[in-house]
Amino acid sequence: MYAIAVVRYRQPIERVVEMTDAHRAYLRELEAKGILLASGPMDPRFGGLLLLRLPEGDVLTQLEQIRDGDPFVKHQIAQYELLPWVPGIGKERLDRL
Repeated sequence: MYAIAVVRYRQPIERVVEMTDAHRAYLRELEAKGILLASGPMDPRFGGLLLLRLPEGDVLTQLEQIRDGDPFVKHQIAQYELLPWVPGIGKERLDRL
């Protein structure tokens, strides 16, 4: 199962910048576990997107745990919109990543 997380900043960009290193360290942990496929800020920078691959199981619980582990959420810097996703076209390419 795949998912997209839309991360929207809720604090001034200065606060976002202060927490960015911690946020990225958390994302690198998710990448090392094979959960995070890609991430990056939006342009203009008002938030970011995460492309996630989740193991079988309770997808919503997994997504909530991912969200709640992010320092941006812990410090009320940003909020997540969690979107489980079933790709049709291109799924085989994603599966090879």
